[in-house]
Amino acid sequence: MTESNTAPVTGHSPNALAAVEAEIARACKDARRERSAVTLIAVSKTFGPDAILPVIGAGQRVFGENRVQEAKAKWPALTEAYPDIVLHLIGPLQSNKAKEAVALFDAIHSVDRPSICQALAKEIESQNKHPQLFVQINTGEEPQKAGVKPGEADAFLASCSDTYGLTISGLMCIPPVDEPPAAHFALTAKIAARNGLTNLSMGMSADFANAIMLGATHIRVGSAIFGHR
Repeated sequence: MTESNTAPVTGHSPNALAAVEAEIARACKDARRERSAVTLIAVSKTFGPDAILPVIGAGQRVFGENRVQEAKAKWPALTEAYPDIVLHLIGPLQSNKAKEAVALFDAIHSVDRPSICQALAKEIESQNKHPQLFVQINTGEEPQKAGVKPGEADAFLASCSDTYGLTISGLMCIPPVDEPPAAHFALTAKIAARNGLTNLSMGMSADFANAIMLGATHIRVGSAIFGHR
């Protein structure tokens, strides 16, 4: 398990969201960063509207989902009721889901291979919709995990722009569960910096304070807000 400075808060109540917000504020203060520099993505995968609505009611407007089909089933009605909702796809994306992903999501965190780049480029042009795009870096080079290997990141990022005409806004990483996350966050930040990227999607419920200290601009927090699945 990773080390954490984050308070172990759980539950899908406004109080849980408030506890997470307080921890973010503390982490930003410790890192001498403005709170506005960090976007909290409330990861609502596997939870239905009954769990999501209290969190919306508490003021949260940015949410993350892992699967296109699950999001398609539950979010259109919620976004119709709350038009200022911002949806992030944080899970793996299949090429045949690119059309739906571009239509539904405001940001996609899992750009990681040429076939996805090609499919996204086609749909972005077709729909004239431009979701924020993050390239996923497999910092631990884990064979079971999606993402671009660190040593291949620069070339891949160049191809996103030069070959496919995609605008990449940042990088995303998910550190190995059995290693301290700091080195993985630092590596992701280093790759982003040398490629002129300012957005870093890194840090989850157990380690987001550490991620903020190392430059995260987007943190993906699920269980600390909604409870364990």
